Amino acid sequence: MTLIAAAGLSACSEKTQDNLERTGDSMGNDISRAADDAGDAIDNGLDDAGQAIDHGADHVGAAADEAAADAKRETGEAKDDVGDALQDAGRDLKND
Repeated sequence: MTLIAAAGLSACSEKTQDNLERTGDSMGNDISRAADDAGDAIDNGLDDAGQAIDHGADHVGAAADEAAADAKRETGEAKDDVGDALQDAGRDLKND
């Protein structure tokens, strides 16, 4: 009887050990998948952030180009206005 009980206990112990091993493997696989998924999510988030920064930089560059063009146009108009004013002043001096 003791021999049968010992054999049964040994088989039970082996079965328990196999179950624990499978459980450990399953947990390890789940953790590995979760870490991979988290890494993918972080990578995708960084890609999205990089694209948003590039898009924002493009808008800033376009706004700066437009501001420079506006300033150049305003400078040209100011030069014309100064030139017209000097011509008018010269005519006024000539007529006086």
